[in-house]
Amino acid sequence: MLNNFFYALREAELKPSVTEYLTLLEALQARVAFCSIDEFYYLARATLVKDETKFDKFDRVFGAYFQGVEDVMGDLLNAAIPEEWLEQMKQLNLSEEELKKIQSLGGLDKLMEEFKKRLEEQKERHEGGNKWIGTGGTSPFGNGGFNPEGIRVGGKGGNRSAVKVWDKREYANLDDSLELGTRNIKIALRRLRKFARTGAEEVLDLDDTIRSTARNAGYLDIKMVPERHNAVKVLLFFDVGGSMDPHVRVCEELFSAASSEFKHMEYFYFHNFIYENVWKDNHRRHNEKTSTWDLIHRFGEDYKVIFVGDATMSPYEITYPGGSVEHWNEEAGSTWMQRITSHFNKVIWLNPEPEQHWDYHPSIQVARELVEERMFPMTLNGLERGMKQLL
Repeated sequence: MLNNFFYALREAELKPSVTEYLTLLEALQARVAFCSIDEFYYLARATLVKDETKFDKFDRVFGAYFQGVEDVMGDLLNAAIPEEWLEQMKQLNLSEEELKKIQSLGGLDKLMEEFKKRLEEQKERHEGGNKWIGTGGTSPFGNGGFNPEGIRVGGKGGNRSAVKVWDKREYANLDDSLELGTRNIKIALRRLRKFARTGAEEVLDLDDTIRSTARNAGYLDIKMVPERHNAVKVLLFFDVGGSMDPHVRVCEELFSAASSEFKHMEYFYFHNFIYENVWKDNHRRHNEKTSTWDLIHRFGEDYKVIFVGDATMSPYEITYPGGSVEHWNEEAGSTWMQRITSHFNKVIWLNPEPEQHWDYHPSIQVARELVEERMFPMTLNGLERGMKQLL
């Protein structure tokens, strides 16, 4: 049984090792988890999953594989229990005599039947009492109360007297397909690093100071070196306006993270696609433009170029002169992109549009071809792949 579970995890690309699997078996033999699907879940996750970003994928595999064991309530698990019914309001204080008076319903099968019946009857939140689903009280169903043969519905275990723990598992997804936040972007951008020491000597070189002082008969001889910094040079182009408006937040986060990570970074804006001009100030875009030719001549081929945009437009805006929706462009956007990719050694495109939607936009296919398939989604995984491409 567990062999197939191991293979299911590997098929899902979680890649647990044989050693980790044997560790799990040894722990089971030592009864670290015994007669509890919840205990086994935590043990298996701890031994077989090395990366917390894979927890959600593990949960899905675990749930699918052990559904017959975990889902003892069948279709009842699909019922939507209003959270306000389960709001923790008070903790019971029962005497020993009162605890002895609480009657159980007579086994799990009877409990399931009664639970289904009451779920169909109850229409509002309930607190206290001995019948309805809610918080506190001595009803066999709910949270924060006491019944030796009860079912906990939502919340955290308190009195540990329920037959079956039934928490709706709503995990915060830590998978690498999540949208980016500034901190995650910074972590991904750090893959694009090439350290060097240039400029004025402004940082203490402790090792050289010690060696020089020792050679100088103990007289302090301080040695300084230029500060170590990321020598990678980055050129960022942001698509603005129109269909990019919903993606402003993630673009701002990328801009903020890149500004702090790269000492040598320049940025420019464009709309829909790159043409003969770009700009640095959206408020003065019509008056203060920068020639794309000037950028090609000004920045060396060692600059890493990153385009950020959804690439959703009419394909004619890319492939034909006069295709721009804002001005008459003498040369097609594709011509300008080819000039950029010919001059700069490393060019990628980051697309905030979900990757599963790309095939529905012909313009995205055209843009991908122009950057030689180096288009990546604006997710943590996509950004990491993009940074590897730029190395």
